[in-house]
Amino acid sequence: MHLYIHIPFCRQACHYCDFHFSTSLKTKDEMVQAICQEIVLQKNYLQKTHLESIYFGGGTPSLLEEQDFNSIFETIFQNFTLKTDAEVTLEANPDDLTKDKIHLFKKFGINRLSIGIQSFNEGHLKKINRIHSAQEAETCVKLSQDLGIHNLSIDLIYAIPAENHQIFEHDLLKASQLNLSHISAYCLTIEPQTVFGKWVKQGKIPSINDEFASQQFEMLVSYLGNEGFEQYEISNFARNQQYAQHNTSYWKQEEYLGVGPSAHSFNYFSRQYNIANNALYIKALKKKELPAEIEILSKEDRVNEYLLTGLRTKWGCEVEKLNQVLEADFLKVNQAILAKQLQEGLIHFHQGVLLITEKGKLFADNIASELFIFVE
Repeated sequence: MHLYIHIPFCRQACHYCDFHFSTSLKTKDEMVQAICQEIVLQKNYLQKTHLESIYFGGGTPSLLEEQDFNSIFETIFQNFTLKTDAEVTLEANPDDLTKDKIHLFKKFGINRLSIGIQSFNEGHLKKINRIHSAQEAETCVKLSQDLGIHNLSIDLIYAIPAENHQIFEHDLLKASQLNLSHISAYCLTIEPQTVFGKWVKQGKIPSINDEFASQQFEMLVSYLGNEGFEQYEISNFARNQQYAQHNTSYWKQEEYLGVGPSAHSFNYFSRQYNIANNALYIKALKKKELPAEIEILSKEDRVNEYLLTGLRTKWGCEVEKLNQVLEADFLKVNQAILAKQLQEGLIHFHQGVLLITEKGKLFADNIASELFIFVE
């Protein structure tokens, strides 16, 4: 069982970001109270109350202060138990990672940081509207390690428009020199409602160049592989099997509870979607109402979600599990499509598991969607 907490505040908006957040902190105290109330109301959503991981995401949860963590953790421990060696992750911006803040995180048992570095290049950081500097990006990792947090992940973005690949090569070099256990690397995507989306529409910046993005993805996989990182999910790389336990639970279709505005929850049979509006979220929780929609998942939905997440990982999708959920022979139902994908070298089978090939990694989502089951 796993718990996700969405903290919907940021100091400023990154030009690429389409996650739910606000740059106004006026309602932070009310939001923390509402999140605590939702934890209480949702304690029975999961089949068990023993947590294996907690993940603070956002937004920018590193903006939280000591009294905020006090309230949230006190509420968690009143309603759940926590595995002794549970992974407790907090997403952080480099500019928040001061000595005092890191000590504060450790005080509350936070043992893993996911740091939103994105790039070690000053020009690229300004281009995507990040607050921190290139120097802060490097310094915060070393400071965290010096203060005893060694389970560190950083985020990088590739396919940021540039004349050539030199900046991204430098980013990879810098990342490999920091003795990290984990790197998450995401292709820049331009969503319509973001600043970049509006600029593309206005002709101020170009759309993402697919060939340029593919080249950088191949560079990423090759470089990190040579540096001892295992690509265990399309966008995630780990040394010495230090996988992100919380995120892995999503890909393996384990139960999780998501609290906070815009958070999602999953308990095998249903998916729950919280409203992505801070004011309405707070208003509902003050009345002890859940500001969420519930979707009952059909067997086809569950198969499709497993395909979409599982095929992105090194563990793939177990054919027997697909058969059990679908209550039919998955291979027979998708015989023609599977034969085509096998012939094209995009998938393969190993000991009853359906996996994508190295060639298929560039097309993982398309491969999964072609195998989706629909109600006739």
